[in-house]
Amino acid sequence: QKWQIRRGICCHTKPLATHLMIIAEIFGTYFLIFAGCGAVTVNKSKGQITFPGVAIVWGLTVMVMVYSVGHISGAHFNPAVTFAFATVRRFPWRQVPAYVLAQMLGATLASGTLRLMFGGRHEHFPGTLPTGSDVQSLVLEFIITFYLMFVISGVSTDNRAIGELAGLAVGATILLNVLIAGPVSGASMNPARTVGPALIGSEYRSIWVYVVGPVAGAVAGAWAYNLIRFTNKPLREITKSTSFLRSMSRM
Repeated sequence: QKWQIRRGICCHTKPLATHLMIIAEIFGTYFLIFAGCGAVTVNKSKGQITFPGVAIVWGLTVMVMVYSVGHISGAHFNPAVTFAFATVRRFPWRQVPAYVLAQMLGATLASGTLRLMFGGRHEHFPGTLPTGSDVQSLVLEFIITFYLMFVISGVSTDNRAIGELAGLAVGATILLNVLIAGPVSGASMNPARTVGPALIGSEYRSIWVYVVGPVAGAVAGAWAYNLIRFTNKPLREITKSTSFLRSMSRM
């Protein structure tokens, strides 16, 4: 069966399809980290992209990769998202280890590519480190990942949402989160985004913050959306009208 981003799970997946999904996750995570962390590195070395530019790069990269491989793998690119989907039964547990390994591999390869291109100077480190206390960054990572997973759950798993706008919605959420939390925690929202550069740069300070915070936030965000998912009926069936605006005007 065809993998659909609007469901987040594929039943009776054939072995070949599973392999293609894992490869798609490797490529998707690689390009995400290469573009996003590349923008961070170039901005630190050249100073021409600026911080808002870095946030835009992250958002746009997520958006285009969702549209590129979302129909193949679901476009997780994030171990926290994969784990959260599994906890709400939107993704099979048996595929979680393979997805997480694929995402970590993609992030590590992308970070290694950037190191080969730009060198390993510490001031050009593209990873995430707290500028304040670990607790402050932990709370911030939890909140922004909760926000991200809440949006992902709404636009990609609810059949009443406009699925064609999923990439735009998720990309915009990433952009906003980076603008808000970037100066404080680095706005990781993704253990692979932090662990990949950390492995290549041998910088492991406060790495637990970027594993615990995003995973806990993603799980909480997925379950929070489940609490307000009161029906699987389409919007027109709920309003009993062919026009949602007309029904709202009558109300």
